[in-house]
Amino acid sequence: MYLKNNSVELLCNTERGGLGLYKTVEIAVEKTAFHFDRLFSYLVPDHLSTEVLPGKRVVVPFGSANARRQGMIFAVGETDDPTGCKSILEVPDSVPVLSGAHLNLARYITENTYCTYYEAVKAMLPPGIGYELHFRYELSEQYDKEAVTDDTARQVVSHLESRKNGDTAENLKKICGISDTGLRELTMAGILTVSEQTERRVGDKTCLMAELSPHSEELINSVRLTPKQNAVVEFLTENTCASVKEIEYFTGSTRAVCDGLVKRGIIRYNADTVYRSPYKSCDKSEDAAAIELTDEQQRAYDGMCEQYDSGKRGGALLFGVTGSGKTRVYLKLIQHVIDSGEDVIVMVPEISLTPQTMRHFRSYFGDMTAIIHSGLSMGERLDEWKRINERKARIVIGTRSAVFAPVKKLGIIIMDEEQEHTYKSDSAPRYHARDAARFRCAQEGAMLLMASATPSIETYYNAKNGKYSLYTLKQRYGGAVLPAVNVVDMKIELMDGNVDVMSALLSEEIEYNLSVGEQSILLINRRGYNTVVKCVQCGSVASCPNCSIALTYHRANERLMCHYCGYSVPAQGTCPECHSKFVRYDGAGTQKLEEELQKRFSGVRVLRMDADTTMSKLAYEKAFKSFAEGEYDIMLGTQMIAKGLDFPNVTLVGVLSADSSLFGDDFRSYEKTFSLVTQVVGRCGRSDKKGRAFIQTYSPENPVIEFASHQNYEAFYEYELANRKIMLYPPFCDICAVGFTGEREEAVVDTAKALIEELKKQAGAMEKMPLRVIGPTPSAVVKVGNKFRYKVIIKCVNNRRFKALLKNVLLKTTAARGVSVYADSSFSGVL
Repeated sequence: MYLKNNSVELLCNTERGGLGLYKTVEIAVEKTAFHFDRLFSYLVPDHLSTEVLPGKRVVVPFGSANARRQGMIFAVGETDDPTGCKSILEVPDSVPVLSGAHLNLARYITENTYCTYYEAVKAMLPPGIGYELHFRYELSEQYDKEAVTDDTARQVVSHLESRKNGDTAENLKKICGISDTGLRELTMAGILTVSEQTERRVGDKTCLMAELSPHSEELINSVRLTPKQNAVVEFLTENTCASVKEIEYFTGSTRAVCDGLVKRGIIRYNADTVYRSPYKSCDKSEDAAAIELTDEQQRAYDGMCEQYDSGKRGGALLFGVTGSGKTRVYLKLIQHVIDSGEDVIVMVPEISLTPQTMRHFRSYFGDMTAIIHSGLSMGERLDEWKRINERKARIVIGTRSAVFAPVKKLGIIIMDEEQEHTYKSDSAPRYHARDAARFRCAQEGAMLLMASATPSIETYYNAKNGKYSLYTLKQRYGGAVLPAVNVVDMKIELMDGNVDVMSALLSEEIEYNLSVGEQSILLINRRGYNTVVKCVQCGSVASCPNCSIALTYHRANERLMCHYCGYSVPAQGTCPECHSKFVRYDGAGTQKLEEELQKRFSGVRVLRMDADTTMSKLAYEKAFKSFAEGEYDIMLGTQMIAKGLDFPNVTLVGVLSADSSLFGDDFRSYEKTFSLVTQVVGRCGRSDKKGRAFIQTYSPENPVIEFASHQNYEAFYEYELANRKIMLYPPFCDICAVGFTGEREEAVVDTAKALIEELKKQAGAMEKMPLRVIGPTPSAVVKVGNKFRYKVIIKCVNNRRFKALLKNVLLKTTAARGVSVYADSSFSGVL
């Protein structure tokens, strides 16, 4: 059976066994729009019948133009009516790249985050494993060179004459300057031929190996070898197989010697896969089973082991104060899981935490560990993924994407600092790693362990009410005590004439630490030098032309920069509006604090940690290693230094702007502020040296500051829970947000209003569908990248009925031209 469309001929498979059944596959296709996305049915040609399996990728014709698209097989089936079906074109994968469990997880993410099937699939695969579809052009066999008169066309012909296998459209456009239209015209004129090819984005790294051929002994006796060839044969006789580089090193020969032996058939080459890794191979140096726990830690460990061994694993929360030794409990629990024959995923919220975590875990488990995060190269991420898939690595450490690691026998997922907002994806698919982990653990029979000194209100509420098991660590490990915390009222500092970033008291404490050789950590959650540049005469503020946000002055490059879209302009001494020379630079960021410290304390060694200083690969690891080894006196930075780090010589912490997150446009503002302050205060006094912490604030009377200064999570929890109950926020309801973006503000608002009307219409026709709708309201930063952003907040019960309702509302709402609409069912508080 043949289907013809736009000169593309598609072969469908023949009937099976005379029963009139045709083999089909259900495929998620890339680049589909949400409103018509589904699993598409395709027929399987005879020559690909044995190749198709769920979890393999395919190339298919899609749409009226039969454009070649990639897809993922979700299911294999049969049909007795192939009418209208197209056939798959290619199966690039030799084995499935996603398991059945991963495909189920992709379905869950698609249904719960309002994304397309392929967006969910793409999130699970490392970037390097992707295929690219290329148009490749070659000269036709009987082209007429004299007919080519255009200079650009002649350049194309000349280029292709020197390339036996042709070249891609991308290269031809880059090298010869020809357009897509020009290539099509040359093809229609019969000068070029075009084909489509599928190529892996990143290839495997291999090592050339050599070994003696099966008949080498007979061949050696029948020919005369040179001394160097004899040395190679003797080396391979002793070592069986070796890399060509090893042969060259140990025998003093060259590659040409080996090539000569290959031509004679005495040795043969083969390629072994080499795994690209950001870490050198190492053996474990410590035994996790030998870790000695305190009585309190042992009780928590015994309880978690009992829960894991019971078969009814479910979820658990390990709630322990900062410095209570939660990691020691993890390590011992992980050893128990490994000894049981199952594997482990450990998630951390920030890339900055992975170096210290990885170094700690590798000392106990060696090369059994693998790492996954966006800071690795594509080749490294691909090879770590392969090591996990082949069970050469059984412990996976990484950020939120690690939840998708191809672990074959999952025993437990450990989610460190589970309250952190970085576990939430802000782009499609808009999943929360906690939700994905909970679903994955449920379907694979694994245990989910969440841990924090400041768990999210919802997680602690669920643990207190029996949804999760609750294990607590109330004492710091090793006799360490919680730091003494002082709240500094910055209003009094101003009245005393101190307009600097640091209070007088904090400056004195830093001076003391420098004199006794102890280290300090300073948190200021603003990068750059000055945060506001304002004209004194006309009052205008230097703002980004693309975003509704003020530009930040960066002293390092003398530019005003937007931290949202990347726009920058050289700093000028005059106002661009009125040309006044009276321009005021206000506010302080990490760069200004660094300069102030160096001016105030002679010879001080300052390590600045922010997005500007951690751009390079392994920047976090090098910086933290240097600080741990005492090469710096003070570490200052943004929130990346606030959690999870353990430096025994740190005895002083200063929080320089505790108010910066306290009054944000976010129902979690209090929770985030309490967590941030509590976590950073917990970085000091983690050994036998007592710690001190200073919280600088203009709102010392705020209860959140008071709770954080006393490290009293339970009191904060009760206070925040009461507020949320009154205002109806999670955990007393679910919140879903619908976002709207577009270049015309009026069109964005009109689309948001249209969705609300459609929601009212459909919800009104349903029974027992209580909803509270807020909006449309502008986002905290209403314009980013020349696009206006509005949101509609829906307080609801996020069950299947509501999900079906919202999906229908999204499909029925007609967006104004140029306006994008998306839903976020795990709304974190900021859009």
